[in-house]
Amino acid sequence: MQDIHNISSIETSKGRTLVDASSETPVLLVFLRHFGCVFCREAMQDIGKNKNEWEKQNIKVILVHMSDYDTAETYFKKYKIPGIENISDPTCGLYASFGLGKGSASQLFGLKNFMRGFETTLKGIPIGLRQIGDGFQMPGVFLIRNGKVMDSYIHASASDRPDYASLMQCCVS
Repeated sequence: MQDIHNISSIETSKGRTLVDASSETPVLLVFLRHFGCVFCREAMQDIGKNKNEWEKQNIKVILVHMSDYDTAETYFKKYKIPGIENISDPTCGLYASFGLGKGSASQLFGLKNFMRGFETTLKGIPIGLRQIGDGFQMPGVFLIRNGKVMDSYIHASASDRPDYASLMQCCVS
């Protein structure tokens, strides 16, 4: 378990720190790629489909993005997660604090990503025309409880799709 108290001053859109939020209920902290990325949009769609069920299981979802709050809310509305608690991190400092680095050419543009991106667009998720955020930033997902990382999923490639249910197993009541 990784302690996150070194970032205890980071506030969400609701004015709470991550440590405070995770003391109330387990937090699924999802670091998104840039909003123009088809895999970021897929992640928001997955979250939109499952958020209510996760909250019934006492798991709070907080998203981290590289945009301003108003722009992010525009995307959150499109993916049926309006008003979701989130953190704006345009400098990617929080991403780095959680060990999420910049992707290599193969992690971002490899054949696997191309094929998954094509499949995802065929399922109706559009590729964005505008990159909003650092296109090289890799995503990740962390399950946090009482200020400690209980489990995590670090993407090996931009197209990886986390198994959110497995991540939450340690904290589901």
